[in-house]
Amino acid sequence: MHLLKSHFSLFMLIITTLTLAGCGDPVKEQIEQQLPITEQRVVQLGQALNNGQVRNATLINQYADRVMASKSNLAPLINEFRKDATVNGPMYKALLDRVNTVKNQPQMFESSQARYNELLNIYQAADPVLYSDALSDPLNVLADMSDGQLPRVNSLSKSQSQQANNAQDFGTGEQLIGNPNYGSWQTGSNGMSFWAWYGMYSMMGDLFGRRTYYNDWGSRRNYSYYNDYGRTRYSSPSQLKQQSALDTRTQKSFSNSGKKFTSPYSKNRAGSSSLSSQSKTAQTSSNRFRSNSVKQSSYASKSSSKTSSFRNSSTNTSRGFRRGK
Repeated sequence: MHLLKSHFSLFMLIITTLTLAGCGDPVKEQIEQQLPITEQRVVQLGQALNNGQVRNATLINQYADRVMASKSNLAPLINEFRKDATVNGPMYKALLDRVNTVKNQPQMFESSQARYNELLNIYQAADPVLYSDALSDPLNVLADMSDGQLPRVNSLSKSQSQQANNAQDFGTGEQLIGNPNYGSWQTGSNGMSFWAWYGMYSMMGDLFGRRTYYNDWGSRRNYSYYNDYGRTRYSSPSQLKQQSALDTRTQKSFSNSGKKFTSPYSKNRAGSSSLSSQSKTAQTSSNRFRSNSVKQSSYASKSSSKTSSFRNSSTNTSRGFRRGK
């Protein structure tokens, strides 16, 4: 009897061990499957950029040529925007950095699900059609630099969107304010947060505008693709957390002074035009981001992005040069 019990115990131990061995983390398995797919997607986007197959990237070069002809003194800034049309642009480099973080720094994520969701976000962001839409922001900065000689793309004119949103004019380059690929929010000695441009982009602040404070921009900003459609796709989870923390801190500061602060992300601004269906999907995710808690919203993106097709981005773009306001 004792021998029988021993055999039974050994049998149960073997069964338990085999069961546990077969019950790996299903999310980690999804990560292993999705990682090479996302990596390939980003590589394909780079190839599309190099081959001139991303429509708004091509327009960036055309717009840069036109602006350079009349404002050669701004050559350093114009050439910086040319990089957006290549794999050397800040947006593309950010996608590469995010893939490397998922791949090599899993400890940066609060859960396997968060890590997997980041891979899905990057996958969708690397769709060339969606990426072309995202390039409309730097492209439209060049349009504004042309003093009306070049039309905005995928967007209403500045005057039209300002009127629609009762927005304040924050100067040329305002489409890029809040986008962590071009600058960051810094806190001054007065405790107020202001926008600080990276590198050559600081020329926009020096030549075209004044210092932009977060509290002013929050309530009176105009439309931009990044802030109204692409924020949850073209930001890392840590960048989204930083944005949420700044928003919370500013609201608390205003509340302590008996004032009300309107978050820059409290509602979508009007001003988009002829955007892709992918961008409209991203906006739905952005709305969900605003309605959830910080912990949930930084990563809650259970979209069906894996089924998005790798399409050429020749649609939903400007139909040539027209004089714009």
